[in-house]
Amino acid sequence: MNVVVYGATGNSGKEIVKELLRRGHKVTAVARKVDSIKAEPGVTAKADDLSDVNSIAAIVTGADAVVSAYAPPADKTEALVGVTEREIAAVKKAGAKRLLVVGGAGLLEVAPGVTLIKSGHLPAEYLPIATAHENALAVLRKSDINWTYLSPAAYFVPGERTGKFRLGTKELISDAKGESKISFADYAIALVDEIEKPAHERASFSVGY
Repeated sequence: MNVVVYGATGNSGKEIVKELLRRGHKVTAVARKVDSIKAEPGVTAKADDLSDVNSIAAIVTGADAVVSAYAPPADKTEALVGVTEREIAAVKKAGAKRLLVVGGAGLLEVAPGVTLIKSGHLPAEYLPIATAHENALAVLRKSDINWTYLSPAAYFVPGERTGKFRLGTKELISDAKGESKISFADYAIALVDEIEKPAHERASFSVGY
């Protein structure tokens, strides 16, 4: 498949690009600065800052799937909402088949009807980005494109590619010790699995150990 990955130089974006290439897909790796994107077979690097719908549409035209691994600046987390709106408009304009978004854990439930954001257990410094993700998901849900939103576990961290993880729907996934964690590499497997075999179209789901 032809897959466009926005945020291709970030923590999750790099692993998603690697996983797509591992499986033989063609990748357009997009970031504001593309100097660090390695030139290798199957990869085309393009620079874009997600500020203009027409520019995004030009890049995603012909894509079988578009992945947004965009991370907003720490001091301007609400930028995520505007970016999501522009991505939706661009995907629609270009006729791209799907938009898959690297989501956040804050909007997942830790008890029936109680999200991590509402639980009071989320550290204050994470509230702005968690709320931005919640608002971005609301924008996706109102859209008429084919979207998928994958939320990681609470601790989304570097780590090995094990291929062993669990999927959920709206719940935060934790292990027997109560730890909620997923590596960027294993998250990438779950996301690329979804690209290859759609099971959560116009829906959100979660992944963790």
